[in-house]
Formats: sequence, C-alpha cells, structure tokens
Amino acid sequence: MTTPPKARAYRISREESVLAVQRGSNAVETARKVQISVQKRDEATRPAAGPEQLFEAAAGDDGFGDMRFPGAAPQKPPTEGQPSMQERIAAVRAENLTDRQLRMARRIAAMHEIQVDSDHEAVVVLRDRGIDPFHRAAVGKILSDEGARAQAQAEPAASANMPVPTRKNTPARRGRGTEIMPLPPGTTKLPSREALTEDRRAAEIIRIQQDIARRRRRKLLMLLGRLAAFVILPTLIAGWYYFFVATPLYATVSQFQIQQADKSSSASLGGLFSGTQLATNTDSVSVQSYLTSRDAMLRLDRDLGFRQAFQVAAIDPILRLLPEATNEETYKLYQNSVKIGYDPTEGVINMEVIAPDPKLSQEFSLALIKYAEGQVDQMTARLREDQMKGAIESYQDAEAKVEAAQRRVQELQQKLGVLDPAAEGSVIMGHIAELERQLAEKKLELGQLQSNLRPNQSRVAGVMGDISRLEEMLADTRSQLTEGNNARGSLATISGEIRIAESDLLTRQELLAAAAAQMENARIEANKQVRYLSLSVAPVPPDEPTYPKAFQNTIVAFLIFAGIYLMLSLTASILREQVSS
Repeated sequence: MTTPPKARAYRISREESVLAVQRGSNAVETARKVQISVQKRDEATRPAAGPEQLFEAAAGDDGFGDMRFPGAAPQKPPTEGQPSMQERIAAVRAENLTDRQLRMARRIAAMHEIQVDSDHEAVVVLRDRGIDPFHRAAVGKILSDEGARAQAQAEPAASANMPVPTRKNTPARRGRGTEIMPLPPGTTKLPSREALTEDRRAAEIIRIQQDIARRRRRKLLMLLGRLAAFVILPTLIAGWYYFFVATPLYATVSQFQIQQADKSSSASLGGLFSGTQLATNTDSVSVQSYLTSRDAMLRLDRDLGFRQAFQVAAIDPILRLLPEATNEETYKLYQNSVKIGYDPTEGVINMEVIAPDPKLSQEFSLALIKYAEGQVDQMTARLREDQMKGAIESYQDAEAKVEAAQRRVQELQQKLGVLDPAAEGSVIMGHIAELERQLAEKKLELGQLQSNLRPNQSRVAGVMGDISRLEEMLADTRSQLTEGNNARGSLATISGEIRIAESDLLTRQELLAAAAAQMENARIEANKQVRYLSLSVAPVPPDEPTYPKAFQNTIVAFLIFAGIYLMLSLTASILREQVSS
C-alpha cells in the first residue's frame, strides 16, 4: 500500500505569497517599461521646438506630463504603435489573478475616483499610474495617503461647524473603553494630521489616564460585588450557622485491635504470618464493615435509642431527624456520627462516636465495642466447632470398637473355658515333657533288665506295663493340643480364636489412642486460633464539645465558595472568548 505524500498548509493568502508579490512587481516593471518606450517614441516623432516654445505648455497639457491625479482630465487616447487597452486587458487576464485581487484593484480605483468598466481595466489603469494594487505595503500606504488627503479637505468645513464640547455632548463610550466625539451631520471623522503641542499632549495623556483609572475602578467595583455575592455572603452565612446555630456535639474516641492466640512458630510459609497483624487483617476489615452497616445501626437503635437521641427539639434543624424519619435518613446520620477507620500498618481500629450528650456518646461506644466482640466470637466459633466435631466423632467411634473387641475376647474365654491359651498350652507342654522324661527312664530301665542273661520276668513285665501306660498318657495329652474333646475344640483352635480377638482388641486400642491424641491436638489448635478483641484506648466521655469546629469549617467554606467562583469565572471567560472568536 502506497501512502500519497501530503503537503503542509501554511495558511498564507495568495496575495501575500512570494509569487504574488513577484508577479505584481514584474507587472509594474513591465508597465513602466511600456510607458517609457511610449514617451521615447513621442519625443522622437515630436517636431523640434524653438527656444521660445521650451517653456510653453501644449494644448490640453496641465504641466505635469503623464502623471495622473484624482479629478484630473481623462487620459489621452493611445497613439499609433502603443498597445491598445483591449490588448493590455488581455495581458492582465493572462496573469490569472484571483477574484480577491481583482476586487481589491476595483476598490482602490474607486478610492482614487477612477471610472473603469471592469476589474482588469482597473488593474491596467492603476499600473499606468504606478500603483501596485496587490502589495500590502503599497495598499496601506495608499490608504493612509488618501485618508490624510480627505482629512485635509474636510478640516476646513468641519472646523466651522464643530460644536463646543459640553457636559451633555461629552465623548460617548464605544466598545470597551473607546471614546468618539460627536460629529456634525454629513461629515466624516478622520485621523487628525495636526501637530500636537506639549499642553495638548499632556492634556490628552491625563484624559487617557483618568479614563483608564475610571474603567479600573468600575471593574474593581464589579469584581467586589461578584465576590460579595458569590463568596463573602455565603461564607458569612456558613460562619453564622457554625458559631451561633449549630448544636454542640461530643465525640468519644476509642481504639481496639483483634488478636490471635496462636503464638507458635511454623517453618511453613503460612507460619510466617501467624500471630501477626496480617493474620487478622480480614477479621479487622469484617468488624469495621459490620460496625458501619445498617444492622449495627438498627441494633444500636433498639438497645439505646440512637434515632430518638437526634430527634429532640434542642438540636438544630439541619442535624435534627424528623419524627417520621426513615431508616435511610437515620443511616446517613449514623454514618456521619460513627466514624471507624482501620490502620493496616498498626492493625488497630480507631472509632469515634458523636452524640449530642457526652454520656450518651460513651454508651454508644461501649455498645459498639460489645457488638464487635460478638462479631469476632461468631466468626471463630464455627471454625472451632468444625475442628473439634471431626476429632470427637473419630474418638467415639474408636472407643466403641475397642469395647466390642474386648467383649468378644471375654465371650471366647467364657465359651471355651480358657482364660489364657498361652498359659494353658504351656501347662500341657510341660505335662508332655514330664511324660516323655518318665517314658525315657522306663525304657532305660527295661534295657538294663533285658541286658541280663536271666532277667526278672516279673520286673520286666512291670516296666513294660509302665512304658505302655506312659505312651497312652502321652498320646492323650498330645491329642488335647490338636484334637480336643467333644465339649470344646482343640487348644490350637481355642488359642487361634482368642489370639485373633486379642489382636483386634490391641488394634482398636491403638486407634483409640490415636483418636484421643487427635482430639487433644484439635482442641489445642482450636484454642490457638481463637480471635479476641483487645481494647487499647477505652472510651472516655469528653467534658467540652468537639464539634462543630466553627473557625476551621468557616475557612473551609470560604475556600469552597472561592473555588466554585473561580471555576465559574474561568468557564465564563472561555465561553466568551470562544463566542467572540
């Protein structure tokens, strides 16, 4: 895409450009050259004159040659060889002059009382007279010369009819401080060409100074009047209200902060801000929002009668609440009466309560502090309940399961008749070991008897009987461990069931201990996260009225009215300038 170049506009009229000036100068030079050539041709064709004819004027000659003056005789017709008027007009047309230049030439020709038929002919005639109608300096010079000439012609006639200035025909004001003298009918006021004397110059200077001083006094009086109407009078009314009408109000100041009970340090990122003002920043903002809400206003009205305190007849009409005042009107007054600000750098809440009575102001402050404490407790109560609820439920469930496991172990012991399977098994194992020892002794004894050549058969039979009986007892004892009897199962089965029940009981006891530890930790954490309100500055009722601050409020009113007047005056000046331009 190609962007065409743009030429900068300099806002120069065509007649003021260098080309126009140069073209006008060239045209003047051309006209002068043509005139000089015509004069030389006339002198060459003119017969030689004698000495007596050197100073004689020709017929129809006025003695000034080709110089033209207003009111002079009409111009001679062109001679042979000289360009005609039509040719010269055609040459002017070829210059492509603008309409404005042609109109200017026609006006200048009319000013010189030159009768022409067209604008181009006016250009030709003016150039014949040596006048450049397109140059600004030349036009200004011609206008000034013509004005001086017209004034010189009008002064003799005007001086005879000029009235004597009196009080009635003093100079009338025109425009912004410009004065004109009354003129007789049919005369034209032109600039005076008379030389000023020292006395007349001093008189004119004194008159001008007096006129300037008079205008300044008038403008100053108008300015003072506007200032009195728009600034001083409203300021006086405001000062009169603050000093004599406004009801004295008493302000009680208090300061409190919200602190957290968690003082333990933590290595995590969240522990960096625990226990600091940043941890309670949201709580402080919430308390500030609540104290400035409609809920707090309605609660204070129900408890201490906030609305009735500002409806008594002793309060000025501007501050007084009507008997049928709505909640919105009361809330607007509440916002102006209860001023609460939170300082995040210090973490404190500053509260100022304003009331018509100092004791009532203190009561309002104490009630609002009580509302703030309740709000803080309400914000932390649910958090503590949620933390403790889960821990308590886990502990109760673990405790119930431990009780069930303990009851099962007890039932197995009663049902199987075994208090301790391990002790019971150790007793049986000891009996088996004893039988095995006795059986081994009997077998040794039997071996000794049989090693004789002629053993005692009765003794051998007795020993063999003992060995068989010991083997039967050992088999019966071993069967108790694995087979059992009809009434109960084997000792291995009993021991397995009881061990499973005891293992379950042990597991439930460990879970119960963990739940108890968790509940204790939750209780400690809940206590650590408790927020509470700490009162730094207690509300003390003042003994002197705090508001209104009459002098300060009057100064502020003056500055406000002055600023409004300044803005209005600047706006009016800008609009006047835009309209006039």
